[in-house]
Amino acid sequence: MTRRAVITGVGHYLPERVVENAEFEATLDTSDEWIRSRSGIERRHFAAEGETTSALATHAAKAALADAGCEADDIDAIVLATSTADFTFPSAATMVQAALGMTKGFAFDVQAVCAGFVYALSNANALILSGQANRVLVIGAETFSRIMDWTDRSTCVLFGDGAGALVLEAQEGAGTKDDRGILSTDLNSDGRYKDLLHVDGGVSTQNTGFLRMQGNQVFRHAVEKLASTANTALDKANLAATDVDWIVPHQANIRIIQGTAKKMGLSMDNVVVTVQDHGNTSAASIPLALSVGKQRGQIKQGDLIVAEAIGGGLAWGAVVLRW
Repeated sequence: MTRRAVITGVGHYLPERVVENAEFEATLDTSDEWIRSRSGIERRHFAAEGETTSALATHAAKAALADAGCEADDIDAIVLATSTADFTFPSAATMVQAALGMTKGFAFDVQAVCAGFVYALSNANALILSGQANRVLVIGAETFSRIMDWTDRSTCVLFGDGAGALVLEAQEGAGTKDDRGILSTDLNSDGRYKDLLHVDGGVSTQNTGFLRMQGNQVFRHAVEKLASTANTALDKANLAATDVDWIVPHQANIRIIQGTAKKMGLSMDNVVVTVQDHGNTSAASIPLALSVGKQRGQIKQGDLIVAEAIGGGLAWGAVVLRW
């Protein structure tokens, strides 16, 4: 028998405020058509004043726990992917731990920007496979609206706020590619590309800063690197793209999503797409899409899923799992 990390519950949360593309027309030289044609985004959610990343994460965590039929005290660890934590420290994960009433175990944040959830999922998988935890709550949550330059139409129209979460549980499998759970992971980074996507501030600079992006360059790297990491993860699991039921990609841009699927030889009918309703929610986008995909009836038990993402760093990676 082989120990596997199996998803037993999933949930998400979106702030109440919905911002349609047309709302930007009053302050920027842009239009609904311009935004849709370049990104596929139609609307996004923005957190209310005082609504923090840990608050969004807590809502999503509660939904995932309910879906899994778990209580907070059933959880051994929380791994939270975010680039927009409430404070420099403590971690947003420990704040969620307290909000859930969880008094045992441990919690920590992972920061790999838009690839953060793939990194968090890989870390949580390792915790379970090593026996350090039996149940891990894995969360992606962001309030990117706090780091937008509202005069930069090339970035501020692309991002949104939200959170998604899932419960990973240790279960025994046969050790084959037909097992449920995480079957393989692949993580990568290359710090030479920092300037392509970054925030021009931070603790050491005593300035929060704003998100800056060279969109054309990011696009060029994204399609190649996402298809490559997805195929590498599939190879590690002795699987091929033809075995995949669903790609659940980071929801950054519909053209990147389409280009990656095409490069992998897969139809868009095999892709869970939520970018039109959420925009780019960074580390929250994959768990949001998993939760929405399950709600829609797209994702079913036994489906083979590839989740892939790329973000600032550059950092990128993929996870292959069976639902």
